[in-house]
Amino acid sequence: ITVDGQVVTDPDMILREGSKLVYHRLAWKEPFAPHLLQVLYEDDDMVALNKPSGLQVLPKGIFQQRTVLAQLQWKEWKMPPSSCSKRKNVQLHPVPVHRLGRGTSGLLLCAKTKLAKVQLASYFAEGAANAEKKRDGTEVGKERKISKFYRALVTGILEHDGDVVTQPIGLVHYPGVAEGLYVACSSGKPAMSKVCVLERLAHQNQTLVQG
Repeated sequence: ITVDGQVVTDPDMILREGSKLVYHRLAWKEPFAPHLLQVLYEDDDMVALNKPSGLQVLPKGIFQQRTVLAQLQWKEWKMPPSSCSKRKNVQLHPVPVHRLGRGTSGLLLCAKTKLAKVQLASYFAEGAANAEKKRDGTEVGKERKISKFYRALVTGILEHDGDVVTQPIGLVHYPGVAEGLYVACSSGKPAMSKVCVLERLAHQNQTLVQG
C-alpha cells in the first residue's frame, strides 16, 4: 500500500484529504464455476435466468469475475425503447433483485430498469414479511405477488407426504467462504420449514421434496 507514492509502514497513519492511496493486490486464480446462464424469459423490464449450481450471484470472496453479475455486464441485452423518459429509467445492464446461494440452482429475476428493480424488490420484501407473520401466527397483510419454492433431494425415503423441519439454523465456518455458511446446527436460531413429498426414488434411496 502506498500513499502519495510512499510505502505505508505505520498502521496508524492518518490519511489527509486529497491523498492518493494505491493498493497492489496479489494476483489470484478463481476456482472453476459453471458459466452457462439460460434465459427463460425476457421483456423490456426484466430477465428471468436459470442459474446453475456452483455459480455465485454477486462478486464476493474468492469469486470476483465468475459470477452472474459479471455475465450480465458482459452480455448484450434487448433494451427498452429509446424515448427520453424511458432511457432515464434504464440501467446499463440487468441486475439481480434477489439472491440464490452459490450451491443452489433455480430461477433468478434481474431488472433492466430502475423502476422494475424497486417494484420487484418490494414484492420479495412483502413475501418475506408475510412468511414471518405466518410463522408468528399473526394476520397476513397483502397477498404476495411473488412466491418462492425450494426443492431438495434428500437421502432416505420419507414415510409421510408432508413434514415439518424444526432444526435450528446458524452460521458455521466453511473453507472458501469468508463469512461462513448457514446450516442446521444446535447453536443456531429456531427455524421451521414445511415440506411436502413430490417423488420417492426407491432405487436411489432418495426423496424429492418441496418447501
